[in-house]
Order: sequence, then C-alpha cells, then structure tokens
Amino acid sequence: MLKTRIKLTYNDYAAMDDDKRYELIEGELYMVPAPGFQHQTISRDLGVALWEFVKKNNLGTVLYAPFDVVLSETDVVQPDIVFISNERMGLMTEKNLRGAPDLVIEILSSTTKERDKLVKKRLYMEYGVKEFWIVDPDKKTVEIMVLKDTGYETVGIYFIDDELVSPLLKGFRLDLKEVFST
Repeated sequence: MLKTRIKLTYNDYAAMDDDKRYELIEGELYMVPAPGFQHQTISRDLGVALWEFVKKNNLGTVLYAPFDVVLSETDVVQPDIVFISNERMGLMTEKNLRGAPDLVIEILSSTTKERDKLVKKRLYMEYGVKEFWIVDPDKKTVEIMVLKDTGYETVGIYFIDDELVSPLLKGFRLDLKEVFST
C-alpha cells in the first residue's frame, strides 16, 4: 500500500489550537521548542540594538519570534528576529507578515541547527530575503549573507571581538561583546 503525505496549508496551521510553536515547511509541520536562556539573551541583545538603530533612522520595524512569516501557503516560519523595511510594510497584517522580510536572523540551537542552516536558508533565498544572519552561540559568531543572483554569498563572519556591520542597514555597527558576553 502506498502512503501519501498530506501537505498542510497555512489555513491548517492557523487552525491549530494548542500552546505549542510550529513552523510549516513545504507543507510539513515541525514543532519548535522554546529557546533556552543563552538563546534568549542573544536574541534580546541583538534585537534591542537592531531596533534602536531602525527606530532612530525610521527604517521600518523589527519583530521577534513567535511571529508568523508566511512565505507561501505551505511555508510558514518563525525566525528569531526579522527586519521589515518601510517599503515592505504593505506585507504586514495584524496576524503575520505575508512575504519575505528584508533581514532574517536565526540563532542556532541544538534542536533547530540543521533546519536553520540548510532548509530555512534555502527558503529565505528562494523567497527573496535580502540579508540572512546565522548566529552561533557556541562559536560566538555571526555569519552575514546577502542575496545575489546566484544565491546567498557570505560577506562576513564576525567573532566576539569584532564589530558587526550590516550591508543592508547602512551605518549599523554592533560590538559583539555586547551580544555574547552575557
């Protein structure tokens, strides 16, 4: 007997009525466990620095998980941090973002590391996320990739003693000691 996989859609996903966090990738549902202390402090410190810069320069908004980014009817993700420029604010609804943010930041954890680095990276590239950061708490690094015609290109890998610079957010600089020292 042949088994057929049922592909879920955003409507199926939105109709779920429990307190768990999920992502929908290619119609398949993945549970996303709550992040740990180190993950949360890194998310807070990165997010606050990013938000202060974006707000001061009136560039758009910064949002944090859990928040649905609906890339398609079968691809719904909850990146750790997203930046949406003023030009893309028309994609925002009360419940979600319907399209690709300008910037996505994923903070790796043991349970989501492979999905973040491979599957979600491919999705972000496919749907046009301009800049993608992968934060590795264990190595204390931030890899910044920008979208080119051929896919993502790494423009920098920043370590704890470095000052991170974003190609997308001109003028944004962040001493990574402020992020990784807690």
